[in-house]
Amino acid sequence: MERLCGPELPFWVANQTLHTDQPDLPICFQLTLLAWLPCSYLWAVSPIYLFYLKKNNKGYIMMSIMNRFKTVFGLLLWIVCWTDLFYTFHEMQQETSEPPIFFVTPLVLGMTMLLATFLIQIERLHGVQSSGVLFIFWFLSVLCAIVPFRSKILQAYSEVEVTDKLRFATFYLYFGLVVLELILCCFNEKPPLFSNVDTDPNVCPESTAGFLSTMTFWWFTSLAIKGYKMPLEAKDLWSLNQRDGSKAMVPKLLKEWDKEQAKSKSEQNQSNQVLYSKPPPSNTNHIENESGTIPEEVEVLLSSQKAVASQPSFLRALIKAFGPYFLIGSAFKLLQDVITFVNPQLLRMLISFTKQKDVPDWWGYSLAFLMFFTAFLQTLILHQHFQYCFVTGMNVRTALIGAIYRKALVITNAAKRSSTVGEVVNLMSVDAQRFMDLTTFLNMLWSAPLQIMLALYFLWQNLGPSVLAGVAVMILLIPFNAVIAMKTRSYQVEQMQHKDARIKLMNEILNGIKVLKLYAWENSFKEKVLAIRQKELNVLRKTAYLGALSTMAWTSAPFLVALTTFAVYVKVDENNILDAEKAFVSLSLFNILRFPLNMLPQVISSLVQTSVSLKRIQHFLSHDELDPNSVDRKITATEFSVTVVNGKFTWAKEDSPVLHNINVMVPHGSLLAVVGHVGCGKSSLISALLGEMEKLEGEVSIRGSVAYVPQQAWIQNATLRDNILFGRPYKEQKYCCVLEACALTPDLEVLPGGDMTEIGEKGINLSGGQRQRVSLARALYSDADVYLLDDPLSAVDAHVSKHIFDNLIGPEGALQGKTRILVTHGISYLPQVDNILVMVDGRVSEMGSHQELLQQNGAFAEFLRNYTLEDIIEEDEATEKIIDSESLFPDDALGNHIDMVDTEPGINEAKRKFIRQISIISADGETPKSWSLRRHGCSQRKLPEPQEKKKPHNLEKLIQAETAETGRVKVKVYLEYAKAVGLVLSVLICCLYGCQSAASIGANIWLSEWTNDVMQNQTQENVNMRVGVYAALGLTQGVLVMISSFTLAMGNIKAAGKLHHSLLVNKLHTPQSFFDTTPIGRIINRFSKDIYVIDETLPSTVLMFLATFFVSLSTMIVIISSTPIFAVVVAPLAFVYIFVQRFYVATSRQLKRLESVSRSPIYSHFSETITGSSVIRAFGRCSAFVLMNDMKVDDNQKSYYPGVVSNRWLGVRIEFIGNCIVLFAALFAVTGKDNLNPGLVGLSVSYALQVTMSLNWMVRMTSDLENNIVAVERVKEYSETQTEAAWEIEDRKPHADWPMKGNVEFHDYSVRYREGLDLVLKNLTLNVKGGEKIGIVGRTGAGKSSMTLCLFRLLEAAEGDIAIDDVKISEIGLHDLRSKLTIIPQEPVLFSGSLRMNLDPFEKYSDEEVWKALEYSHLHKFVSSLPAKLEMECSEGGGNLSVGQRQLVCLARALLRKTRILILDEATAAIDLETDDLIQSTIRTQFEDCTVFTIAHRLNTIMDYTRVLVLDKGQIAEFDTPASLISQRGLFYHMAKDAGLVQ
Repeated sequence: MERLCGPELPFWVANQTLHTDQPDLPICFQLTLLAWLPCSYLWAVSPIYLFYLKKNNKGYIMMSIMNRFKTVFGLLLWIVCWTDLFYTFHEMQQETSEPPIFFVTPLVLGMTMLLATFLIQIERLHGVQSSGVLFIFWFLSVLCAIVPFRSKILQAYSEVEVTDKLRFATFYLYFGLVVLELILCCFNEKPPLFSNVDTDPNVCPESTAGFLSTMTFWWFTSLAIKGYKMPLEAKDLWSLNQRDGSKAMVPKLLKEWDKEQAKSKSEQNQSNQVLYSKPPPSNTNHIENESGTIPEEVEVLLSSQKAVASQPSFLRALIKAFGPYFLIGSAFKLLQDVITFVNPQLLRMLISFTKQKDVPDWWGYSLAFLMFFTAFLQTLILHQHFQYCFVTGMNVRTALIGAIYRKALVITNAAKRSSTVGEVVNLMSVDAQRFMDLTTFLNMLWSAPLQIMLALYFLWQNLGPSVLAGVAVMILLIPFNAVIAMKTRSYQVEQMQHKDARIKLMNEILNGIKVLKLYAWENSFKEKVLAIRQKELNVLRKTAYLGALSTMAWTSAPFLVALTTFAVYVKVDENNILDAEKAFVSLSLFNILRFPLNMLPQVISSLVQTSVSLKRIQHFLSHDELDPNSVDRKITATEFSVTVVNGKFTWAKEDSPVLHNINVMVPHGSLLAVVGHVGCGKSSLISALLGEMEKLEGEVSIRGSVAYVPQQAWIQNATLRDNILFGRPYKEQKYCCVLEACALTPDLEVLPGGDMTEIGEKGINLSGGQRQRVSLARALYSDADVYLLDDPLSAVDAHVSKHIFDNLIGPEGALQGKTRILVTHGISYLPQVDNILVMVDGRVSEMGSHQELLQQNGAFAEFLRNYTLEDIIEEDEATEKIIDSESLFPDDALGNHIDMVDTEPGINEAKRKFIRQISIISADGETPKSWSLRRHGCSQRKLPEPQEKKKPHNLEKLIQAETAETGRVKVKVYLEYAKAVGLVLSVLICCLYGCQSAASIGANIWLSEWTNDVMQNQTQENVNMRVGVYAALGLTQGVLVMISSFTLAMGNIKAAGKLHHSLLVNKLHTPQSFFDTTPIGRIINRFSKDIYVIDETLPSTVLMFLATFFVSLSTMIVIISSTPIFAVVVAPLAFVYIFVQRFYVATSRQLKRLESVSRSPIYSHFSETITGSSVIRAFGRCSAFVLMNDMKVDDNQKSYYPGVVSNRWLGVRIEFIGNCIVLFAALFAVTGKDNLNPGLVGLSVSYALQVTMSLNWMVRMTSDLENNIVAVERVKEYSETQTEAAWEIEDRKPHADWPMKGNVEFHDYSVRYREGLDLVLKNLTLNVKGGEKIGIVGRTGAGKSSMTLCLFRLLEAAEGDIAIDDVKISEIGLHDLRSKLTIIPQEPVLFSGSLRMNLDPFEKYSDEEVWKALEYSHLHKFVSSLPAKLEMECSEGGGNLSVGQRQLVCLARALLRKTRILILDEATAAIDLETDDLIQSTIRTQFEDCTVFTIAHRLNTIMDYTRVLVLDKGQIAEFDTPASLISQRGLFYHMAKDAGLVQ
């Protein structure tokens, strides 16, 4: 330095700098270090930065005024610096020689300014709107220029006049220009030309945010404000940044993955060549071996080689695609880890500063500001790291979902077999999610060990080997925590099993609630649910014990470590004295240690889980794909549009071939029918033509585009119109023709929204026939060249199928002139087709026209003879089938949808309503007349009024939309929860937490007293006392923590039990009308999700909230008690804190909701795609579906991304408040240093250093608490719905053997379903004597079923009353009434459980009574043949019994109860005639002295009844004996005539 500055200008003078109240830096120091620091930074960074700019070019920015100013200022700076340089030259000529530094520094500065000016322009040309590199440069320049700025002024003061006027002037010019550059650098340039900012209506402000805004996440503030003012909606969200969208991410990953696969393939080929080129050694003596073993060895070698080489690594592809971006985040993390350890060192300096009495004050202040600055820098860097990690995680998820989706569209059938739809959806949801969760903490793998090592190094410096004692304690705690975690996990599994069992049972109860009410069985089922619930709570209780232990370990760990370390330290050597520096610096280092030690095991377990996911995803992505070239699609001029030559096909390479030696030629425009027995390969032939099968040999070619109608219609969850258009443009004329041809026009009139009706998943609100016709309409609309129709007529009724054949498929249909291949079972159409192909066992047995084949008398003639008889029978049944609309809805199709999210409309409701509509149509006699539309072309009739205008008029709001609570949660809800916990208990919990904080503060205050012993030199006498009390206080805290978290858990479990109990009891007492208007999914959701939240999520949130709240509180108390002036600052800081917190909570809550709403469409679209992949491929719509999936994923990420940023935004702001607390604690410690001892300073500042973390968590916990307490609100809402009448009224109990006779009287009786609806029954008056048999008939909707519901009081009277044996039923308890009546309901409902439980849930009857009932109901033989007999398990809904058997079980129930009054709601056509006769005969014999009401659908069952009641529109039309009614020739006569019972 002396060489540069010369002897007169020393580099460092201690007296001038450190040991004075007016410090100043020497001129040499100013000119060298301070001037060169920013320059060296810029020269070091610019090469990397220029390379980065070259890679990322965003287009250029127009020259703006601001840019011109920046450039001019830069050039001016260069001129100013070089003015100094030339002045120095000038001085040289004047013979006053200056030291070399005066040449070097201006030269370097001038060059650097030119570089900066150059960068300003380069950035403009590469579209950089705001530069971080230059901002830091100008910031450093200003920072470094502040010192000379001050010292030059001081110098000017001390001298009479300024000696070096020019340099004085140039320096201030320089300073002013640099400040201006810094200010200009804070503002943004306009976006580059042609960027997406101009085109996108809702662009994310991040892309245009400046450097400062990016570092502090200021750009997010606008959304936070918007979210605070009103709940956010999807339209308020910004669009996703282009770099994060599927469009950019998925190809990036797939490119790397394809490279990996290609590499492994080429390796494999090389290894194969190498192996086969080795000739087997021929020098063996054993000749017989030579042929035997050696080739085998080669094969063995080969297979093992293959296994090694052929696995492409998906991990490598991921790393290549996302590694570089992720590494930026890792670099930030490294920086942050290093900075973390600066603050404990500063704390040490601060404490030693307070010890020394005669040091200048500015030391303390600068230390305080340094602490603040490092903490602030650490905050910014940490959140940048998190941002990079979260974005990487999000990108990985996007790319994985995209890759899996694209793969799922092209995998072979063999591969499809190995992974079910559920598994693949799991890959997409669970496994992709795991990657996302791991990436956020992946850096902890190297960062945790690094932090631990650094912390130990500094601790060793501080306390020497005694640290090892503390480390030993930490290491011992790890297995303790691990064991607890293992146990907790096993409990969780058990808990899940109980939960599943409970939900399954609840689901059955809600599905069969009507039956439970009719049989008065609620109590038995309530007991069952509560028994499971009790088990669940017991497991929760065990988990709570463990949780309390682990919480104790987690809070006491730092304390135990500190205790052992300090105790060992003072005991080992008498000279070791524990002073404030050592104690508090060590404490702050121990606190740093907590985080990595806790995180490391979590990251490792997460890593293990993710590696499993990686294997699964890699396995799936390595599946074989369909060969797109197996079918030749080139358009060439031949007369045959479909040809197969010597085709041999199989489903999977390892299976035996399914189709052999297929030769088919279909002339252009002809209709080919494919017939054959079940399983002879008809559908396989169609699949082979589509290229879905593995082609082993032969040629397949199809000329032109293809439309395909599969056997099982595939319907998307979209509107009916979208299903038909399938991505093609809408043309009204053509669309109407298609609807006509497919016989869909009448159906549209029934559907609530016409063709805009939303079709549920898997087409749930369409009947089978309708689905098939929609599928046909889709094919017809696509206007393809070749039509492959796989048995489309089997699902529709006979007359409809005739209509479709005539108008669509047949020789005169809409498809004439197209090539059609029709697989069919319908014999009647065969004479009209051009050619028939007969398949037998996977071969083509014969082919030709109908006439030719009949003459050959081969397989075809045989086939015809077998089928004709059945066909005639089928034709007859077809007419009956229309009425049998109930059976179009298989129960399981609806049963699978239990896990519906609340928002899904009540499917069951829709189903009921829909069935009603169908039955109305069929009642009005859907005669084939209405189908015979004009044959050819399009009938000119337009659709009945254009569909858009057709309002869904008959969609009376049956199902009310679920109300979602928005805005803040009411205080009342918290009180409700506190009440459920118990008010005394709630207060006790808070007191315990208070005591625990007090103990913790006590221990630390004691520590600060102990460290002050040094001052009085009385260290040795008190050591044992000091250590003992410290230990006692700390252990008290540990015990209190355990007790308090345990009491809290107990309180929570008690509350969970109470809330569930009241919900369950209320739901069982709720009237039937509630269940008719509320979708089951919504009620189930209360029992599953909301109760789960109350059981598991809420307790941990409350625990964390209380813990963080008390930590923050105790910090404030400690700082205020040591430096009371701090209280002044608390109020403004608290205000800012609450302000930020309110903004954050409002916004993040809504973002979470939006994110979960947008997540389910991804999965449902995905499972839909997998099931329909063959259709999608056949129509060539793969790319469109890939786009749809990408849009759905991007939509989901669009709401996820702001959620991530909101956490960063919050973190930066809250930690800033925390850093302010550190600053003020340190500042006040410095100002009051004369009356503070070092112990207290250490105490208050080390507390302040911890507070940031707990403040941050407290906001998050408040937000989680608000989100989760909503569950309490929702459960409460459903536990307080209106209930039905009391089950038992003690003083009105009827006599035990009532009713003796069984007389039933209706007196002026009217009833309506719900308030505000019309009356269903109007003024019925009738009198039925005991033992009479009454048949009730009438059209659909005449009120037949309502009558029976009234007897059971499922519907309460509007006016009038019903009396049974002179007891008014409205005056007795519901159970007393219902247990005395018996009903055999229309749909037999069984519950999962034993058969015995289904017959007799209360176990009132003996075994022989049960067997007797089974005998009478004709089930005896069946049940006694079962191995488990009466204990046979019925599956959910009785799925393992046939419908007929279920009906007989219901009969057995009735026989067991054997009450005086029996109501029989006759099943429509769901049961076979045989079962029906059995039931009727049993009733005639077993119930001959009972009163029987039968709602009849088939009149022949009631022709011998005592009387028949004919209802019409809710009133009695006729009531007399069957014979006299027929002679009256009224309504009954006409019904009987229609049924063919009278001539």
